Amino acid sequence: MWKDIWFLVIRTLRATFRKRSTMILYFGLPIAGILASLLLYGSQGTTELRVGVVNGDDGQTIAADTVQFVQGLDHVKVVNVTQQELQDQLAASDLDSGLIIESGYSESVRSGSPDHIAIQSVKGAQVTAYMKSMLYGYIDNVAAMGRISAGNDAKFQQLYDRYRSADFKVTSESVNDTSTTKEMSYQSIGFLLMFMMTSAVSLSELILKNRENRTYFRVLSSPINARTYVMANILMNLIVMLAQIVIVLFFMRVVFRIDPGMPVAQMFGILLLFSLVSVSISLVIVAFSKSSAMAGALSNLIVTPTCLLSGCFFPISIMPDAIRRVSDFLPQNWVLQSIEKLQSGEGFAGVWFNLSILFAFAVVFFLIATYKFGRNNDTRNFV
Repeated sequence: MWKDIWFLVIRTLRATFRKRSTMILYFGLPIAGILASLLLYGSQGTTELRVGVVNGDDGQTIAADTVQFVQGLDHVKVVNVTQQELQDQLAASDLDSGLIIESGYSESVRSGSPDHIAIQSVKGAQVTAYMKSMLYGYIDNVAAMGRISAGNDAKFQQLYDRYRSADFKVTSESVNDTSTTKEMSYQSIGFLLMFMMTSAVSLSELILKNRENRTYFRVLSSPINARTYVMANILMNLIVMLAQIVIVLFFMRVVFRIDPGMPVAQMFGILLLFSLVSVSISLVIVAFSKSSAMAGALSNLIVTPTCLLSGCFFPISIMPDAIRRVSDFLPQNWVLQSIEKLQSGEGFAGVWFNLSILFAFAVVFFLIATYKFGRNNDTRNFV
C-alpha cells in the first residue's frame, strides 16, 4: 500500500511542478507575503519631532528652562519662531507641533497653578502625546515647589535652585525595539496561512480534475484503490505545505533577518499542525463539489473571507467585538493567537489549548470529508 502511495505522490508532484509558473505560485507567493510585510512595517522607525517654540515670556528663568527641557528631549528638534511663523509652518507641515509660552507663564508656575502655555498641532495627539506627557510632568514638579513655598519667593528660589542643580544623575541605555519585527513576522505568517489553504485546495482539486479527464478511473482500474489514491493526495499536500513552511521560515530568518520573537521550532510545529487543518478543509471542499469549477468557487467563498476575519491581513485588534467573536470559530485565528502569545513571552505549554482546538478542527473536517466521500458514489458527472 505504501509503495503505491509513494508512487502516486512522486508521479503527481512531477506532473504538478513541471512548469515554473507552478513553482512561483506555490513558493513564490509566500515569499511575496514576507516582502509585503516588510513594505507595511519596514518603514516604521523613530522619527524626529519638529517643534516650533514661541516664547512670549522672554527674560523669565522658568520659561527659558522650560524651552531648554523640551530641547533636551530625545528625538525632538526645537526651532524658535514667531506666532505668525508658527501658524504658517504648521500649515505647510514644516513643523509637527508648536509650543506657545505666553506672558505670565512663569508667574503662574510660581503660584502653583500653571497657565499661559499651549501645544498646537494639525496632526493630532499622535505627534503631541510624547512631548505633552514629558513637559507637563516637568511643569507639575516646578508648580509643586510653588505651592510648597506659598508665595515666599526666597523659599521658592531655594527649592528651584536645588532642583536645577540636583546631584543625582540619570543614565539611559538604548534597547532594540522588537515590536516592528514581531509585527512583520506575525503578518508574514498571516499571508502564509492564506497561501497554505489556497495551495491545499488547489492540490486536493486534482482529485476532481482527474475525474473530469478520466485519469482517476484509469488509476482505479489498476490494483490501486480509492482510499490509496486519496491518501496519496493528502501526503502530497502535506509535503508541499511542509516545503512552504520551511522556505518561508528560511527567508524570514536567514534572508530578511526578521526575528519572529519566538523559537523557530515552535512556529514550525504550529504551522505544521495548521497544514493538517488546511488539508482537511480542502478535502471537505472537494467532497462537496461536483466539479473543479465548483471547488474553486467554494474556495474563494471560504478561504479569503475567513482569513480576512481571522486577522491574516491586518491585526484583529482593530476589528469590532462582534467580528472577534466570529473569528473564534476559525482555525487561522487560533494559529495567530498562539503566535501572539509566544511572542509575548508565554511558554509553549501555555498554548496547549490553542493547539488542541486546531487538532480538533483537523479531526472534525477529516471526519466530514470521509463521510461525504463514502456516500458520494455518483460518478455520472465525470463520464
